[in-house]
Amino acid sequence: MSEENGSPETTGTAAGTPAGPRPEPIRFFGTTWLHHDGGYTARRLGLAAGALVLAAAACLVLRLAYQGLRIAEIGSFVTVLVIVMFAVCSALAFGHTWGTFTTRPDPDRQASLRGLLTVGFLGSLLAYALRCLAEAPGEKLHRAEYKTAVAQYEKRTTRRSGNPKKRRR
Repeated sequence: MSEENGSPETTGTAAGTPAGPRPEPIRFFGTTWLHHDGGYTARRLGLAAGALVLAAAACLVLRLAYQGLRIAEIGSFVTVLVIVMFAVCSALAFGHTWGTFTTRPDPDRQASLRGLLTVGFLGSLLAYALRCLAEAPGEKLHRAEYKTAVAQYEKRTTRRSGNPKKRRR
């Protein structure tokens, strides 16, 4: 994306670089999502497996934390409260992360949810893993934005024909 206006459009100034919009790279995928080339499927499956492994490791860490609470004998109320907090935060993080794959998140809202997303990291990992099984996370959003940019670029460039000075008034 170009920095000035936030659009994925750039002009081809370098030799051999086509003019017009360019696809925005996705983390871990680059621009392979556009034509599903360059090991796209292997990356998707590898990232899904990696996210699931991290989620399993996170469950192990949470289990150890739960055992630590039991050993400390802090009481059942606090133990239940911690379990409910992680469950609710993970569910909210899952929903938020899943939603960011189809729409651009609001930066202010993203900043205010940072703590909740940190506590609910398990939900974010699961959302990422599930999305990787279907497509690159955010691919649908990036593809729609890219198609729109290409259509706008073609509309602007096909409209310009001839020298406007020579037109009759």
